[in-house]
Order: sequence, then C-alpha cells, then structure tokens
Amino acid sequence: MATKSSPRTVDAVETALQIIELLQERDGAGITELADELGRSKGTIHSHLATLAENEYVVNDDGCYRLSLRYLELAETVTDRLQIYDVVRNELDDLAAECGELAQFATEEHGRAVYLYKTGGENAVQTASSTGDREYLHCISLGKAMMAHMSRERVEEIIDRHGLQGFTDSTITSKSELFDELATIREQGYAFDREEKIAGLRCVAAPVVTGGEVVGALSVSGPASRFEGELYEEELPKMVTRSANVIEINSQFS
Repeated sequence: MATKSSPRTVDAVETALQIIELLQERDGAGITELADELGRSKGTIHSHLATLAENEYVVNDDGCYRLSLRYLELAETVTDRLQIYDVVRNELDDLAAECGELAQFATEEHGRAVYLYKTGGENAVQTASSTGDREYLHCISLGKAMMAHMSRERVEEIIDRHGLQGFTDSTITSKSELFDELATIREQGYAFDREEKIAGLRCVAAPVVTGGEVVGALSVSGPASRFEGELYEEELPKMVTRSANVIEINSQFS
C-alpha cells in the first residue's frame, strides 16, 4: 500500500503480483484458496487469473492455476543482462568441485540478497535456497560481504527497510555490532556466517567488486561439523577470495 513517502501504486497490479507470488510459493492454487488468502472476492481473483492465463503467464490445470513456462524466458533475459553470469557459473562449478561443498552466488536488489547461481560438490548439503530466492543481508555471509562494501548510508537504508530480524541465537540483531562486523569484513576480505541463519549451517563468502562497486558475492556452505578449525578459518576463506578475484579479473573482458 502506498504511503506518504512512497509512490502511488495500482491496486489491480498489486493483486496480480500477490497472486503470482502465492502461486510460486504453493506451486499452484485454486480460485477459492487464493481469494481466502488475499481477502478478495472469487470474481476478482478469477478475472485476474483469466487475464494472466490469456497472456500466458499462468496455466489452468483442471482448476489449479500454476505459473507458466513464460517465466523461463523472462529469467533468461535477466541473466543475459548480467554480463558476468557465465564467468560466475564457470568459476563456481570449479570451486564446488574443488572443495566438495555447496557454492552460491548472489547479488543485491531492493536491499535483499538474490541468489543467481547454485552448484554443489560431492559432499554438498541440501539447503532450501534456490535460484531467484531472496534473503535478508545481515544474517548470511553473502549479504554481509556485500554490505561491507556499501556506503554507511546505504546500509542504514537497508536496515530501516528490512530490520535486523533474529533467526538463531547467533544472528546479529544490533546495528552497532553489525557495523563492527562489516568493518572486520572489509579489512580481512571475506565474511563468515556462524550459524546465523540456520543452526548447524556455516558459510564463508567473498565480495565481487568491479569498477569500485560491489556487484555480488560468492560463498561456500556446509555443516558446522565439517566447517571448523583451519578449514573454516583459513582454507575456505582463501578459496572464496581467490574465486572472487578470478571473477573480478575475467569480468573485465566479458
């Protein structure tokens, strides 16, 4: 809903977007389910779905509406616009094969981390994140690595917008503690996630900076039982910072 400080929005468009997001979240839904969830009449929901179906953005599977394959085309267009995508994919494949763990790349949009690529080595853990998912920045190593290279004003804006929600006992929920952490990350060149989003899962990330601007970050993730000692504190940080440097160098020629 628009506020005094935000631009005017179109209610019908917001409803359509809410429908799309629910269909994504639930992998399909019927008119009654959508109407109940969104607090709209069945007629309103039906009209929106009919419009989306006519324009091939949803399909009607015997009364259950699902997102169409049209979104694959849109996603391809977006990744094509990211000139470093191929460089990122190749380097993360190599990184995952080398360390045997889960490797991911994310960028920042609207104050959230957006996962762009995910690949796993032979020992990779399975996580709920997938390409296109959005995550809060303050609680993951990818997000903190990016925030460390943003201006203080930008970080303040993100905190004001999204807050510092706690997910585990290790999540940073204090603004002063977060800024201290970001200063350390800038100095050492990499960030840790010490079970700050998911208990039992640790990550190490390094920022990718080109032209003086942070364009994203890459990470490796694994169980706390493996991510400890010299591997976690020294070897993995060297791997992610090296891979970030490879991406930074190759992106100049992509």
